[in-house]
Amino acid sequence: MTSVIEEAIVATGLEQISALLGERAPGIASLLDMSLEVLEPGRVVFTLETRPDLGNPLGTLHGGVCSTLLDSAMACSVHASLPEGTAGYTTLELKVNFIRPVRLDGVKLRCEGTTIHLGGRIATTEGRVTDDQGRLVAHGTSTCMVFSAA
Repeated sequence: MTSVIEEAIVATGLEQISALLGERAPGIASLLDMSLEVLEPGRVVFTLETRPDLGNPLGTLHGGVCSTLLDSAMACSVHASLPEGTAGYTTLELKVNFIRPVRLDGVKLRCEGTTIHLGGRIATTEGRVTDDQGRLVAHGTSTCMVFSAA
């Protein structure tokens, strides 16, 4: 009998994250009602619609929502790139640039994360959040540490 960890190590990252995300993303993605639109090696797209409870005191979208979208899409792009025998990864650094405020009345945001480099220990990514008019809302970069199974 194999453990969940052993099973994960013999699967590719794309296989692992496909199983984890399934029909509905777990955890923070569920709280924000994020939807997965694209999942392929090195590229992930999440979407969400803004709503009043995601606002800041100024009446626009809280910056943490865009940061979470970016961190999720960028990190998942790394996960989807991992080869068999890789135990996992974690975000080491996240850099976000906010370009424009976003209304809270159902604006559909789209966040695409792509892996730029996947090394034996370090991966780098970039991401972009656009609104339903195709305008750039925020963009960012991330560095992830990759953990081998050995």
